Amino acid sequence: MAGAVKQIQKDEDFQLELKNAGTKLVVVDFFATWCGPCRNIAPIVEQLAVKYPNAVFLKVDVDVCQETAARNGISAMPTFIFFKSQAKIDSQKGADPAGLEEKIKKWYGGDSENGEGEDTTVQGHIDLSSFFMKGGCECLNESDDHPFSDLLSGSGHLESDCDEQLIIAGEFSQPVKLHSFKLYGPSDKGPKNVKIFINQPKTMDFDSAESMEPVQSFELTPDDIKEGGIVNLRYVKYQNVQNLTIFIKDNQAGTEVTQVDAFTVYGTPVGKTDMAAFKRVAGKKGESH
Repeated sequence: MAGAVKQIQKDEDFQLELKNAGTKLVVVDFFATWCGPCRNIAPIVEQLAVKYPNAVFLKVDVDVCQETAARNGISAMPTFIFFKSQAKIDSQKGADPAGLEEKIKKWYGGDSENGEGEDTTVQGHIDLSSFFMKGGCECLNESDDHPFSDLLSGSGHLESDCDEQLIIAGEFSQPVKLHSFKLYGPSDKGPKNVKIFINQPKTMDFDSAESMEPVQSFELTPDDIKEGGIVNLRYVKYQNVQNLTIFIKDNQAGTEVTQVDAFTVYGTPVGKTDMAAFKRVAGKKGESH
C-alpha cells in the first residue's frame, strides 16, 4: 500500500521486494529494536512514506534478517540504504531526519505532493541523470550564455558557441547499462549527426571525435529530436558504461548554432543485490550480534 512502511520478515523476501519495486526508489531502514535512535526516527520514516508515495519504504530488523544486514554492510543503526532497479545508489548512517529527506528528494525525481516522479518513458529502465557526477561532466564549445550546466539543472538550454559542433562528456557515479536516449532541440537548430563513445580515458577533442570509430552513430530526424522522441541504443554494446561522450557534428538546418533543449539517458545501474550470493555469518537467524 502506498504510503506505508513494510517490514521484511525474512531474508528471502528482501530481494523479492526490490524486484517488485521495479524502477521506483526504495528506501530501506535497517534498525534494531534495542536502538533508541531507531525508535526516535521511526515515526519520521512513516511520515516520509506518506509524503513520498511513489517510493517504496522497507524496514529490516538486523537481528531478524542477519544475512540481509551483512550483505549490505550494516555496522551501525539506524542505516538507510537507497536502491533503484535493485542497485544500491546511496546510503545514510544515523537518525538525521533532515538529511534523510534530502536524500529522498535527490533520488525521488518528482513532485513530493502527488508522487508523479516515476519516469515510465522507457519501460524497465530509469532516467540516469542523477547518476552523472557533477565534477565529471563537461561540454566543449558551449556558449557562455547557454552552458551545459543549465541543461543538466533544467534551468535552460545548451547552445554551441564558435560553430555548430558540441562534445558532451559525462561520468557516472557507478557503472551503468545504457538502453536509449533523448536529445531534443528545435526543428532547425536541433542535433542531426551524432556519434556515441563510451569509457574514454580522457575528454575527446574535436579532431579525435571526427576521426575515431564510435560505438554507434545516428542521423537524427526531426521526429527524433522533438518532445516524445526516444532513440534506442544497441543495448548489448552498453553493458558496463563508466563514462559517455556524445559528439554532435551538426544540426538539422546546417546553421552555425546548435541548440539542445533536453538531454536524458535511460538505462539501469550494473550492480544489483544478489541474495543467492549470501554467506551465513556467525550465529543463527534470530540471534543478536
